[in-house]
Amino acid sequence: MKKLLIVATLIEWATGLVLLVYPPVMTRLLFREEITGAGILISRIAAASLIALGVACWPSSNPLHAFYGMLTYNAIVMLYLAYVAIGHEAGILLWPAVAAHAVIAVLLFMAWWKQRKALEASA
Repeated sequence: MKKLLIVATLIEWATGLVLLVYPPVMTRLLFREEITGAGILISRIAAASLIALGVACWPSSNPLHAFYGMLTYNAIVMLYLAYVAIGHEAGILLWPAVAAHAVIAVLLFMAWWKQRKALEASA
């Protein structure tokens, strides 16, 4: 079961990385269709989800993997949406979405940091 989970996770990571770097190749290979415009932007957000899913599903005795997956997702999406907002015409919800993902990522990081410090203090 562990080996299967590792293989599945590596496949999700690879798919996510290809989708993040160059979405048109993935849509061409999967659907024999071209993708442009907002489809490329949304594909990259889906890529962040696949990468975060891989982080969350990596086999481990660490119960924080789902937490790390959520942190990974929010950080990648926040950075990508900020990049898009700076380089493109922004819709009305783009900057609020950047802010929402940033707040979630910061709160998750702060919770992790607090827990880490508490564990260090008790050791």
